Amino acid sequence: MPTPHPPEHTVRVRGDQDPRILDLLDAIEAEAISAALNVDVDAYAASGQPWATPVLLGSGSLDAPVGFFGRDPGRTEVELREPFVGRGGSIVRDALHRARHGRDAPNLHARVAVGQAFFWANTVPFKPIGNKAWSVRVKKRFVPHIRTLLVDRWRGADLITFGNVAFDWFRLAFPQHKEAIRTFWCRLDRYEATFALDLGNRVLRIRPLPHPSPLNATWYRRLPALLDQRLAEIGVDAAY
Repeated sequence: MPTPHPPEHTVRVRGDQDPRILDLLDAIEAEAISAALNVDVDAYAASGQPWATPVLLGSGSLDAPVGFFGRDPGRTEVELREPFVGRGGSIVRDALHRARHGRDAPNLHARVAVGQAFFWANTVPFKPIGNKAWSVRVKKRFVPHIRTLLVDRWRGADLITFGNVAFDWFRLAFPQHKEAIRTFWCRLDRYEATFALDLGNRVLRIRPLPHPSPLNATWYRRLPALLDQRLAEIGVDAAY
């Protein structure tokens, strides 16, 4: 039977989606079905969720100046149809709550609420089996749709990415810049530096950070401080 969702938050559904990207939602569903995408069907079944419907695209605000870009959703994200609400995502949302309210979020409801002023997306909005990264072949199938989301629908200019997979996605999406992107990632100060990507209609300031997973032993403990630093340099505070 489906697992009950936490009482302080309700499952988000298609009706919660910004109408400006409903066409992308349809296209991504069709792509997943066409590819016979090998998702974690057990996670979707346990949550009573249809596997072909992606975790909400562009959750938060398409008009937000600041966005967050991750690899793919986990079990909690599938259950609630909300990105960045699992263990790793909670680190990110707690940092936002600290920046705006001076303290960590007290519960999931507060984490979701503070995130509504920002933009959220993933390279592939479906949960893979065993939380292993999707193959390049799969990511390439969704690149046109996610690129449209980031370039044409979202209007922001500052994007914090998490982990090498999320940052490296830009080499797939913008092959004309792949060498510059690769060179930037080799920098020792990549988690403090900013990569400026010309999108044509605006310049996107990409600010990479480590993947927010406890399995990432090298960076996990340092992530909150690095994230606080990124938010401060962007200007995310109580007045945001």
